[in-house]
Amino acid sequence: MPTEDHRKVRLLLKSGQAKVVQRTPFTIQLLHTTHVYKQDINLGVDTGSKVIGLSATTSKKELFAEEVTIRNDITELLSLRKMYRKNRRWRTTRYRKERFLNRVKVMKKGWVAPSIRAKLEYHLNIIKKVYKILPITKLIVEVASFDMQKIQNSEIEGIEYQQGSQFGFWNVREYVLHRDNHECQYCHGKSKDKVLNVHHIVTRKTGGNSPSNLITLCRTCHQKYHSGEIKLKVTKPKSLKDAAFMNIMRWKLYNSLKEIYNNVYMTFGYITKNIRIENSLPKEHYIDARCISGNPKSLSLGLFYMGKLVRRHNRQLHKATIGKKGYRKSNQSPKYVFGYQLYDKVYCKGQVCFIFSRRTKGYFDIRHIDGTRVTASITYKKMKLLEKRKTLLLEIVKV
Repeated sequence: MPTEDHRKVRLLLKSGQAKVVQRTPFTIQLLHTTHVYKQDINLGVDTGSKVIGLSATTSKKELFAEEVTIRNDITELLSLRKMYRKNRRWRTTRYRKERFLNRVKVMKKGWVAPSIRAKLEYHLNIIKKVYKILPITKLIVEVASFDMQKIQNSEIEGIEYQQGSQFGFWNVREYVLHRDNHECQYCHGKSKDKVLNVHHIVTRKTGGNSPSNLITLCRTCHQKYHSGEIKLKVTKPKSLKDAAFMNIMRWKLYNSLKEIYNNVYMTFGYITKNIRIENSLPKEHYIDARCISGNPKSLSLGLFYMGKLVRRHNRQLHKATIGKKGYRKSNQSPKYVFGYQLYDKVYCKGQVCFIFSRRTKGYFDIRHIDGTRVTASITYKKMKLLEKRKTLLLEIVKV
């Protein structure tokens, strides 16, 4: 169980009866046998597509609170890799014999998209880290279900759910042209160009081919837009990726946790909202997690751990652009610059912060996890290394 007796911890470490396991959250391991004194601890998990909230509580007080921002760049990075590989196959170069069945995607049972699988693993790994430092007796996970068609059309009902908005059309392009009355949505026929194109509002790489991301333009306006002569006054379509992720994830996460732990329970968002309002608590992810844990009135810890997940390494070896002499610049920066690497935790100007960018001459851009800049340029001689970089960065925030 956690202790607030800092003096006892110092004496245990000084006498060699304990050792430090990790710095954030500060955890020690006893090196001698002792009696076991444990209370029931509930861990509430506020699942999310962008932010995960966690709170471990007893009936009297909160022991641990965390809010982690997870990565959302997986789809874009995979699309970028796909583009590079496609260009490499079509490039005029030496002949490379194709590998057997290297273009076929094998859809196994239970297959999910890589971006969704990554987020599922983030949830599992973060929960696992809490189990390592606290004797959790009950795990409560909030799940959510969204009506995707109701979000797009609030008046939908009955058989319209089965038909959908594109019912009666051969393809998405035909539906978009019909929706826009076969008219350019920029000049509305003033260019007198009868050839119509379907334009992606947000790049196809990240926005997809859904009708909400498509608009009708005449060929003239379409070419002018891509040459930078005109700008479209169109609002970006409302993304439903987060809602779709929550619909897919809720049962997969719950079943995965059931296979690992034997004390998993489920709750729903409307119950959490009701508990939060009844107890007059603010809307925060870690506070929602406290409500999910079943102990909303437990004494607040007075702080929480703000976390951020970052990529481990950039595997792109060279820049995409080719120089005049046919050479490509390296895309790999040195791992260490004067002993420091990206996202190392350092002590600088009386604050605990992280390295966000480096220069080969030994000057660094130092910031907090939320992006707040401590200093744009400071020499390595005025910093002290506290902890080597990890994929999960943690910082204490007082409330």
